[in-house]
Amino acid sequence: MDEKSRMLLWQNYSKEKSFELKEKLIIEYAQLVKVVAGRLNMYLGNNVEFEDLVGYGVFGLIDAIDKFDFEKGVKFETYASLRIRGAILDNIRRMDWIPRSLRKKQKMIDNATNKIENLLGRPATEEEVAKELNISIQEYQKWLSQTKLLSLTSLEESIEQGKEFRIEPVNKSGFSQPEWVVQKNELKELLAEVIDNLLENEKRVIVLYYFEELTLKEISKILGVSESRISQIHTKALKKMKLKLGNNIELLVGF
Repeated sequence: MDEKSRMLLWQNYSKEKSFELKEKLIIEYAQLVKVVAGRLNMYLGNNVEFEDLVGYGVFGLIDAIDKFDFEKGVKFETYASLRIRGAILDNIRRMDWIPRSLRKKQKMIDNATNKIENLLGRPATEEEVAKELNISIQEYQKWLSQTKLLSLTSLEESIEQGKEFRIEPVNKSGFSQPEWVVQKNELKELLAEVIDNLLENEKRVIVLYYFEELTLKEISKILGVSESRISQIHTKALKKMKLKLGNNIELLVGF
């Protein structure tokens, strides 16, 4: 379906709210659910089936369709992506299968990494962290794989469905309101400043992941390090950015 047909479908649905039109919207945006689920799936490994993630995401899509205000001119894909991701993470949290031992491992990894980086003034390597933890590099990589989901769900609590997202409307006349232009430019400057203050490897991961839209696996090939290491850098960079950006962390997906 082309953009003109989608707009017509939304116009009709905003007036009628019929089940038939809603079903057409769900089918039209079903691929978006798979895209969001696919991006999350690379964190989860074999812990959750991809089909289950898609099933959870469909609930988020339906919720987005129910709450979407077509008249405001907001881009639906951006709004829906956030709610789809939120629905998936909410369902994973409800599973509550993450054992206490896994949380302990995550804390040990964080403490060891911080200790090394504070001492050396540069990013810690996997070998250094493994040595600090007194485990083999193979065991350390296993720990990283196990804690991927824990890092993801704890990190994204403030940027998913748990709150109403401040997504501004697209101005249909083609001209932005002066107030929004100023606010958007200020937020962009803040985001640029926060990214610029990251370590070089963190900066590259954030830019490649959010702005070039590469997967962690693709980034690992570009930077020549393991995918688990890229995941760790990504998580640490977002934690730093969350401290500076607060609720504006959604800038990463909003612009």
